[in-house]
Amino acid sequence: MDEQKSPPRFERGTDGPKVIVAGVDGSESSWRAAAYAAGLARRQNALLALVYVQPYMPGGAALGVPVSEVDTGIAAQLVAEIRASVERLRGTFQVRWEFHTFRGDPYGGLAAAADQLTADAVVVGASERAGHRLVGSVAVRLVKAGKWPVTVVP
Repeated sequence: MDEQKSPPRFERGTDGPKVIVAGVDGSESSWRAAAYAAGLARRQNALLALVYVQPYMPGGAALGVPVSEVDTGIAAQLVAEIRASVERLRGTFQVRWEFHTFRGDPYGGLAAAADQLTADAVVVGASERAGHRLVGSVAVRLVKAGKWPVTVVP
């Protein structure tokens, strides 16, 4: 009788994190989150997945705004800053990293990234917007989802 082996089930954090997702948007708090996540990834020999979520703006093109060009420009600037930082630290600090771009709202994009990349942890910067105290920040929504350990960096 042939036994069919099912593929191993993904388990988060069984032998330490393998993938750490950090949200970056160019804000000071997101850069601090990325630096913190890079330190975690280096110490754990994990992959650092830096994720930028392009905002979805329906009707933006109708207003004369080439949304995809603006978003691509922001992503390119972020990658250039990341590469410059990696180059400055070459030889003293090494970490495996990837840059990913997702579309949508920040919470939805980060959640999709964490799911698709099978993240063991998510690191985000604290919200710098006062309105998030009323509606809820991306960090709070990620924590409430309860799917990954979430670290919020001030």
